[in-house]
Order: sequence, then C-alpha cells, then structure tokens
Amino acid sequence: MESPLLQSPGAVAADEPDQEVAAHYGEPAHEQRALEAGTAFADRGNRGVVRVSGPDRLSWLHSLLSQHLDGLKPFEPTEALLLSPQGHIEHHMFLVDDGEAVWMHVEPGRAPALAEFLDRMRFMLRVEVADVSDEYAVITGPEGGGLAWPDVAGTFTRIVPRSDGFPDGLRPAGIWAYEALRIAERRPRFGLDTDHRTIPHEVGYVETAVHLNKGCYRGQETVARVHNLGRPPRRLVFLHLDGSVDRLPAHGDPVEIPGGRTVGFVGSAARHHELGPIALALVKRNVPVDAELLAGGVAAAQEVVVSPDTGANAQIDLRRRPANRG
Repeated sequence: MESPLLQSPGAVAADEPDQEVAAHYGEPAHEQRALEAGTAFADRGNRGVVRVSGPDRLSWLHSLLSQHLDGLKPFEPTEALLLSPQGHIEHHMFLVDDGEAVWMHVEPGRAPALAEFLDRMRFMLRVEVADVSDEYAVITGPEGGGLAWPDVAGTFTRIVPRSDGFPDGLRPAGIWAYEALRIAERRPRFGLDTDHRTIPHEVGYVETAVHLNKGCYRGQETVARVHNLGRPPRRLVFLHLDGSVDRLPAHGDPVEIPGGRTVGFVGSAARHHELGPIALALVKRNVPVDAELLAGGVAAAQEVVVSPDTGANAQIDLRRRPANRG
C-alpha cells in the first residue's frame, strides 16, 4: 500500500523493497538526527501485519516457530523465525500478544504468504489467522504505548490503525533514516542481509529470535547442530566503507578480498550522519576477521558481528591473517 506521505513536498520514493514509502523528504541527515532525538517518526506502512487470535494461539505458534511463545505475557514483545525443514529462514517476524490475539509485523510483501501458511497449519485448533495489512500500519518513533517493540536508537516501533493517520507534532523521516540507524546497530534485515540459504546462526538471529531450550519445531535440527558444533558456513559483518567514494554498494554486490576472489555479498548499505558510509554483508566463515575487503568495488574495513566459530560448544578462535614476517 503506497504511503500518502509520498505526495508530500520533497518526498522521494525508496527503492525495492521499500518503494511504497519515502526514502527521504529532502534532508536525509537531518531526518536521521530527528528520528534519533525523538522528534520524528518513520513511516514503515509498507510492512505486513498478521493477526492470530483464538485460545490456542500461543501454544500453536510455539509449536511452529523458533521462539518460546507458550505462556508469553501480554504486551511482552519478542521476535521469531519460521524455518524451512532444512533450517533456512523463511520469515522473520516481530510479535506481541495483547491478551486476545498475537500481532506480528513482517517484511513488505511477506504477510500474504505467511498468513496462508499459518492458515494451512490450523487443523482442528482454536485459532484464526488474518492478514490485516490493509487496516493496520507500522510506524517507528518515540515511545507511544500499545502494540510496541523497542527499536533502533531508543525508538519504538508500533502497530497502529491506518485510520488514526500519522503522529501529530513530529516531522516525518524517510526509510533511509531508519535503515542507517539499523545498520549502525548491526541489526540484520531479513531479505536484504539474508538470502534463501541463510540459517539463524549466520546473522545472529539465534540471539534474538530463537529459544534454544524449547520443544521441536520445523528446522530445529539445523539450529541444534550448528549450536552444538559451531562453524556456520557464513557470518554477518559490519563494514566501514571508504568515504571518499561517491556511491554506496548496491544490495547483492559481491564482497571480494584482494586478488578478486568473491567471498560474500553486500546486504544493506547507508550513509550514517556520524559514521559515514556503512554496510552489512554476509561473507564466508573462513574469511580472516581483519582482512581488507572490497564491497561492490568500494574499499571496506570489517568488524565482527557474528563470530566465525559461533556455537555454544565451539572453541572461539577468531582467524586472522598471518603477520607479515618480511
């Protein structure tokens, strides 16, 4: 659903998957600072909203998703994943229960497929699933109560009725502002910083969206194996990009090491009002943690987000390049 704010003076539409909201309203850096200071809101109304009601909703979702949801307290926000049987991430969702229903928001365009899958899995249980994206929107800004999750830089993300309109007394900030703050906090975004092969340990979702001591769920075997043995195939890194270059690498651009060997791909990139150009990337586990990289041809220094040897029983030993003895 295209945001009415795209008709505002100075509004510039974002690229996919956020083309239905504004990238910025003419002042990207000022919008970042305002969002961080609590004097702006980010319209994220392109995100999908799914509602699951019925007395069996929590125990049922507990059996399907990666998070411990049986007994979730009202208005206690959390995250969860829906995995494939092989443990690959199919959906990443933010959830909260209001005492009568579970509300979740997901990436743009993902709500219909998620609602359809959940609806097929109801069997004889007392649950109802509805895609309510046309009626409810997602907004990030200062704390406002209700169906809310703590988010980047002290902001809160809320699900609100579309009929309520936008917050009064706050300036709008484009999705570029939110994304820059998200990347700076090393938070991966499903569908941008992941691909069809991504497993939870590779991007750190095991820290926020996976409960490691719950019963069986789809894809659990992969999560348990990697957690016990360590060494996921790839790892998420944070990149400080060369600020002298007048462009950002695009989503999907190759990440290379000197010599031209491709070792991963760029996920999301942004210009942060303090840090400058930054990005997240997914690279092979065995890339040395201090290796200089090229991200879409732009020189980049990496910071570890996910250890190469992540896993509870793995010996953590960050691999570095041999010292130059010459």
